[in-house]
Amino acid sequence: MGQFSTIAIVGRPDHEGVVETIGKLLQFLDSRSLDVVIDDVTAELIGESSVPVFPRTEISGHCDLVIVVGGDGSMLSMAKFIVSEEIPVIGVNRGRLGFLTDVLPNELEEQIAQVLDGDYTVEKRFLLDVQLRRDDEIRAVGSALNDVVLHPGQAAQMIEFELFVDERFVYSQESDGLIVATPTGSTAYALSAGGPIMHPDLNAVVLVPMYPHSLSSRPIVIDGDSEIRLIVSAKESLQPQLSCDGEVKHSVSAGDELLVKKTPTPLKLIHPPNYSYYQACRSKLGWGSRLVRLDD
Repeated sequence: MGQFSTIAIVGRPDHEGVVETIGKLLQFLDSRSLDVVIDDVTAELIGESSVPVFPRTEISGHCDLVIVVGGDGSMLSMAKFIVSEEIPVIGVNRGRLGFLTDVLPNELEEQIAQVLDGDYTVEKRFLLDVQLRRDDEIRAVGSALNDVVLHPGQAAQMIEFELFVDERFVYSQESDGLIVATPTGSTAYALSAGGPIMHPDLNAVVLVPMYPHSLSSRPIVIDGDSEIRLIVSAKESLQPQLSCDGEVKHSVSAGDELLVKKTPTPLKLIHPPNYSYYQACRSKLGWGSRLVRLDD
């Protein structure tokens, strides 16, 4: 991948530090004589500017690199807009955790300069596509970089569903729902529900039950190329909800089928030099940081 010439900046709304960081970034990119575009949401954030503006959903068609200024949620919301164009993305962390946005604001110029000079690594993170089958009709519902979640939509209510993997019946279950998570999403909602941490290089998906009415139901890690099918019980009286990366996408009815599988094109996530997934886990999850060596 060669040097980038047109950079898109996408900012997270409603965060006081984002505007300051975007201003700093615009000044830095101008000093490098690079073309810059912004999306319509970012344009409202920074006010009047001479920088060209495009709709957020179309920004990937006008650049060869996207810089997201925000948190992991900002990166999640942008992923579905840029993945099909195979435009690489890098994140400046103005959020809380920053598993996906690992450039620190106080190291902005140094780390972005390294990336622009070609000193970076690229990770490919796959998304999950979701389709809904109802009355023999199939339609696309959404996509997710972290997770797809079937849940009751009401607190303290259980739903019943059947799970199939590659058309093989796995189990029926009464629970608060199911989390279908990518390796990227294994450190998000799935982690809180007791799922395993999966390295991003794995081609795998984890299925994490949510409060199942069973003492033996545990998370299952399956091949990332599997097709997952969830069938909502035909006698289900509630109207369960389907969410993609935390955004409610659809109300599901009794007898509906949800088809979940990997997207054909991965997200190209750029990291500055010396990035380490394990270091990110140490920092974000509170792992021990002291290297202990015993004398012989």
